[in-house]
Amino acid sequence: MTILDRYVLRQVARPLLVALVISLLMLLAERFVRILDLTLGKQGSLSLVFEMLGYLVPHYLGLAIPAAVFLGLLFGFNQMSRHAEVDAALAAGISLHRLARPVIALSLVAAMVALIVFGWLQPYTRYAYRALKFAVQNVEVFYLAEAGVFMQSGRRTFIIDDLDRQDKRFYRVFLFEDKGEGGSQTITARSGQLLPQENDPRPLLILRNGHRLRIEGAVKPADPQVPLPRFSSGFFEQVETPIGKKDARVFRPRGLDERELTLPELYATLNTPRELASVAELKAEFHKRLVSILTLPLLPFLAIPFAIGQRRRQRGYRFAVALTILIAYHEAVQQGAVAARSGAVSVWLGIWGPWLLLAAFSITRYYRACFTLREDMFEALYRLLAAIGGRLGRLVPWRGRGQQGQRGGAA
Repeated sequence: MTILDRYVLRQVARPLLVALVISLLMLLAERFVRILDLTLGKQGSLSLVFEMLGYLVPHYLGLAIPAAVFLGLLFGFNQMSRHAEVDAALAAGISLHRLARPVIALSLVAAMVALIVFGWLQPYTRYAYRALKFAVQNVEVFYLAEAGVFMQSGRRTFIIDDLDRQDKRFYRVFLFEDKGEGGSQTITARSGQLLPQENDPRPLLILRNGHRLRIEGAVKPADPQVPLPRFSSGFFEQVETPIGKKDARVFRPRGLDERELTLPELYATLNTPRELASVAELKAEFHKRLVSILTLPLLPFLAIPFAIGQRRRQRGYRFAVALTILIAYHEAVQQGAVAARSGAVSVWLGIWGPWLLLAAFSITRYYRACFTLREDMFEALYRLLAAIGGRLGRLVPWRGRGQQGQRGGAA
C-alpha cells in the first residue's frame, strides 16, 4: 500500500472502530439486563453472565459490522471532503476512484470476516448460548438453597439450617415430598451433599444420618369407613438419589434449527427438511446469509457519493438519506426472508431482489460521482424542494412581519 492508501484507511478506521464498539456495547447492554435476571442467584452467576454475553458477540457482530463499515466510510470521506483533501487529490491528478480503492479492499476483507461470522461462528455460538440458557433454567433448586429459608422444587419443600457452598455440603435438613395420590415422604438428616455425576446430567443428592417417614396413599378427611393409609418409618445412615428427570435435562442436538447450521451444512441439506425447519426455511436462511455477506462490498459504492459534497455547502441531509436507505434495505431483506420462509415468495424475489436494487443504485451513483461531471441527483432534488419551500413561504403571510409593520406605523 502507498502512503495515500494508508492515510485513507486511517481516516476511515477511526470512526469505524468507534461505531463498532459503541454499537456492540449498545446491543449487548440490552441483553445484559435479561441475562442478569436469568442468572441472578445461580452458582457462579457472574461467570455465567460473561459466558452468555460472549456467545452473543458473533450474533451482534453480524449487525454491527455493516453499520460500522458504512458509518466509517461516511465520516471518513466526509471529513476529507470538508478539509479539502479530496479537492487537493483531484488537483494532483488522483481520481476519487483511486482514493476509494483501499476502502473497496477493506470492504472485501470485512466480507471475509462476515463469511466466518455468518458461516461458522454464529451457528455454533447460537447453539452454545441456547444450551447454556437451558442448563441455567433447569438447574436444580438445591443449588440455590439459602440457609434457614423454605424453598420449593416441584413437589419438594425443604429447608436447610446451614450450608457450605464451596464443598456443596449442607447440615440439618428437612425435606417433604408430596406425591399426590401416591402419598408423601418426609426426610430429616444431619448432613447432605449434592454432587455432579459423570454419566448422568442429573446431580446426585446424598443424605446422611437421617430419618424417613413414608405414607403410602393420600391422607383424606376423617371417615370411619375409609382406612388410614399405610406408612413406614425408619432410620438410615446414607441414602442417594438423582435429582430431577434425566430426559428433561438433556438439551437437543445441534442443527435441528436451521440457524444452528454452518453454511456448508445448510448447502448440503437445502432440500432435506429437518425437525424444526422446512425446506423453505432452509433456503431462506442460506440465501439471507449470502446476501448479508455480499452487502459489505456494496457499502463503499453507496457511502462515498453521499459523503462527498461541496466544501462550502455541506448538506446534512446526505447522512440522513444514506442511513435511511441502508435501514430500508435491511428491513426489506428481513421481510423478504420472512416471506420466503413461509413460501409466499421466492428467495430470488424476496431476498436477492433488494440486493440487486441496492447494487444498481449504488454502482450508478458511484459511477456518476467518480467518472462524470453530472450534478448529484439528490443535490438537484434538494435545490428544487428548497425553491418550492421558499415560494410557499412567500405566499403564506407571516404574522410576525405584519405585527412589526403595525408597530412601526404606530411609532
